[in-house]
Amino acid sequence: MIIKLTEIYETGKGHSAPAYSYREVFVNPEHIVCLREDEKYKRLLMENHLGELNKSQAFTRIYMNRGQSGIDVVVVGEPSYVQEKLGLGTEQLLKG
Repeated sequence: MIIKLTEIYETGKGHSAPAYSYREVFVNPEHIVCLREDEKYKRLLMENHLGELNKSQAFTRIYMNRGQSGIDVVVVGEPSYVQEKLGLGTEQLLKG
């Protein structure tokens, strides 16, 4: 099962600071290794670098297995929300 989330990513340099944007990302929950709140993006939000999001918004970094290497994406939402959206119960996270 593939789940659609909203990813936040750096698009490059703006006038004086990096620019950020949002896009859809599709994630296979079977390849997730770890979910962790991302403090960097929370700080950027508080400093008004991420647009008009609600200041109470949280971000989750998803670490995924890619064989010998891994990939991670940062999505909008707190870890418990992302866990629920991905359909990962506590017992599933403990097994993986």
